[in-house]
Amino acid sequence: MGNDAVWIKNIKTIYMEDKQVMNAGLLLKNGKIDRVISAEEQFVQTEDMEIIDAKHEWSAIPGFIDGHIHGGYGVDVMDAKEDTLLRLAENLPGEGTTSFLATTITQSPEEIEKALLNVDSFDNKPGIAEMVGVHLEGPFVEVSKAGAQPKEYIAEPNLDQFRHWQHASGNSIRTITMAPEHDVDGEFIESLYHSGVNVSAGHTDASFAQMKTAVNQGVRQLTHLCNAMNGIHHRDIGAVGAAFQLEDLRAELITDGVHVVPEMMQLIYDSMGAERIIIITDAMRAKGLEDGDYELGGQPVTVKEGRATLENGSLAGSVLRMIDGVKNMLDLNGVEIEDIVRMASVNPAKQIGIFEQKGSIDVGKDADILLVNDQMDIEYTICRGETAYRK
Repeated sequence: MGNDAVWIKNIKTIYMEDKQVMNAGLLLKNGKIDRVISAEEQFVQTEDMEIIDAKHEWSAIPGFIDGHIHGGYGVDVMDAKEDTLLRLAENLPGEGTTSFLATTITQSPEEIEKALLNVDSFDNKPGIAEMVGVHLEGPFVEVSKAGAQPKEYIAEPNLDQFRHWQHASGNSIRTITMAPEHDVDGEFIESLYHSGVNVSAGHTDASFAQMKTAVNQGVRQLTHLCNAMNGIHHRDIGAVGAAFQLEDLRAELITDGVHVVPEMMQLIYDSMGAERIIIITDAMRAKGLEDGDYELGGQPVTVKEGRATLENGSLAGSVLRMIDGVKNMLDLNGVEIEDIVRMASVNPAKQIGIFEQKGSIDVGKDADILLVNDQMDIEYTICRGETAYRK
């Protein structure tokens, strides 16, 4: 946009964290939300101000935060090339994502370090999605629940190795996926938790008892709930049951209808509510591209009709766009737009400690805003005060 001040007028509904404001406007200044302008207020435009007219037809919701995305649009975080993160950041606003965690995969320590050094050197710019940190998925996971994580590089939890990677990333690792049953004394989990890292149990065979112990040590999340973990059994409800029973846990959910069928998505929503679900894509390189042959973590992946699979048939990430995942959740019984705001924006921001800056429409926060119509189609995506996408 280029202007320091933007007035979005005639907004049908502004969805804030805990309330809705009808028939109002938003003033954005220097990339921040400056004020909410009521319909009764006589607001005067200045010459250098840009105006976006929502025509009393579009609503404003906070931009989506994708806390688990490996790639898309032809790139993968593990490529560790100069334009990798830029390509992602430029394309994600088209699906409503205004912030994301660059997500790694289990690989050799050297390859992981390259990806993290590339993150550290990335220059976030306004007008595109913001890379707000790293989700380190693996390599400290359970071999029997590897899924698309290359088994030959899976390792035991190692604090020194993690600290080395955290330094390489410029202290950008905000989330780590690990199998808590491999941290026998809890030292790894407790150390990361106390340092502010969001520890997520994933690619795990943990029992319910082991999950309770892990939560006491500092695990606060489950990675792509139901996928690469044991399911509910009537004699041990395992990690999935832990998501339902343990209030300290939030859970990622890939809402493509492939990784978790809609009936299970409904059961998860009914059991956990919007307060504890985090919508993610877990997208890989092929997102936004045609069906065909790709790779993930050095492994061949075939994408056909919305499914990305390894040669053995295991799912290998998704090709999901955030806006499509959001619409899939809206199709469930009882889910309203305010619930989407919580699951796609508020919860992920709180989970990784950036809620003071992002995740809701509030004065003083980053101006990461979506204007959507009644069908939840995106009309505008605004990233830190600048238009990043326009329908």
